[in-house]
Amino acid sequence: MTQPDHSLRLASLQASVQAPFVLGAGSSAYQIEGAVREDGRGPGIWDSFVRTAGAVKDGSNGDWACDHYHRIDEDVTLMKWMGLDGYRFSIGWSRIFPDGTGAVNQRGLDFYDRLVDRLLENGILPYPVLYHLDLPEGLQTKGGWLNRDTASAFESYAVAVAMRLGDRVPMWFTHHEPWCQAFLGYEYGVYAPGVRDFERALQCAHHLLLSHGLATRA
Repeated sequence: MTQPDHSLRLASLQASVQAPFVLGAGSSAYQIEGAVREDGRGPGIWDSFVRTAGAVKDGSNGDWACDHYHRIDEDVTLMKWMGLDGYRFSIGWSRIFPDGTGAVNQRGLDFYDRLVDRLLENGILPYPVLYHLDLPEGLQTKGGWLNRDTASAFESYAVAVAMRLGDRVPMWFTHHEPWCQAFLGYEYGVYAPGVRDFERALQCAHHLLLSHGLATRA
């Protein structure tokens, strides 16, 4: 199948990166995608956290969410109708590396490849976020963000995604609100993985910053 040539459209859209104001919308993978067991996706820390007794007030989860995984065309059509210039979305790490490391799951990359193409076809600039608080469970079992090796795994993940999408994405974000992951996830315990320890929160923050540096350099 011949891939669409978005080079001209991307060139025209890149000017919006320098615009004084970009009208956009944002989302995160776990909050909207659903399809948590489809096309090779592995479990993430939120899949486990929402099933912890008392973690979520009404016991809801992201298994179905907004079904964005199956509704790309409809959702992008809505974005165009709204007049959006850009769309900030997160990439689910466990869709790309089901266990956090190892072999790349090409079906996961295919999903985000289609999303980027649909956005460009509709004149919307893609703003991907590599991490929106959804660490693969496989890495969590090895210590999660308390393990320095997770920063190196994040670097490899960033490279894999950029190699696939980088020809059409002019701007990237590494982490969404790293303070939330470090302190809401590791000090207050109200976000996944639900740890309550200030020293561990500081350790997590250090490794998040390290992973940002490694991914940016890569």
